[in-house]
Amino acid sequence: MFSERPRHKFFIIFIVILGSKIYHLVTATLTDTHTHLYSDAFAGDRKEMIQRAVDAGVTRFFIPAIDSKCTEAMYELERNYPDHVFLMMGLHPTSVGENYELELQHVEKQLSDRKFYAIGEIGIDLYWDKTHLKEQKMAFQRQIQWAKKYQLPIVIHCREAFDEIFEILEAEKSPDLFGIFHCFTGSHAQALQAISYNMKLGIGGVVTFKNGKIDQFLNQIPLSHIVLETDAPYLAPIPFRGKRNESSYVTLVVSKLAQIYQLSAYEIAKITTENAKAVFGI
Repeated sequence: MFSERPRHKFFIIFIVILGSKIYHLVTATLTDTHTHLYSDAFAGDRKEMIQRAVDAGVTRFFIPAIDSKCTEAMYELERNYPDHVFLMMGLHPTSVGENYELELQHVEKQLSDRKFYAIGEIGIDLYWDKTHLKEQKMAFQRQIQWAKKYQLPIVIHCREAFDEIFEILEAEKSPDLFGIFHCFTGSHAQALQAISYNMKLGIGGVVTFKNGKIDQFLNQIPLSHIVLETDAPYLAPIPFRGKRNESSYVTLVVSKLAQIYQLSAYEIAKITTENAKAVFGI
């Protein structure tokens, strides 16, 4: 367990030292809505990495599932950090293969046995392999239906599959369908379409990339539709691009959004954390 911090603290000073430059970021409590803290990439320093995030003001971590192989590691994280770690359950599209029905049975059993805060990450990924597109679509739609049954948000993984994702969201749209479009990298038009399905946009390190493109239109999207994420250990923001990402780096995303929206880091942190609470109910 990381050391206790005084609960009455509302402002936290986070200092990033890069070479001879020092960056100060003043924020309220921050939420990382998508971080794989159980990843083997953190095997050597998981406790220290989480402590760095907490020291930076990131005190709420929402953990997406990939498949049954990560379940026990997720539960262990929850046991070790019960006040800070909140779990999702779902089958990631890249884990949809020949045995996807068994994996879905595992998801369904976990959902019936205990509490989760979202179904995710789920969706369609056509970047790596299109072999199981039909199965990916079936798994995505079935898990959306479970989300409605359990009144949970969905957290969507979409890679080179906006048309396929939107087709299923259109078929399933209803007032009780809501959630987050994780790691949003689409166009302005696609952002508006995602929002039309009651989805928040998960914004992470990509917003800091020179070729990320979303920074060119994001200020046209009301901040009420934005939540913060890292997708750690993946997609580290500038200046750590290409290296291991970690949840403390969400502060760098806040800094970039403050520039885009011409708001203070405190306002970005406060509004996006309230948005996350609206999605997850906590």
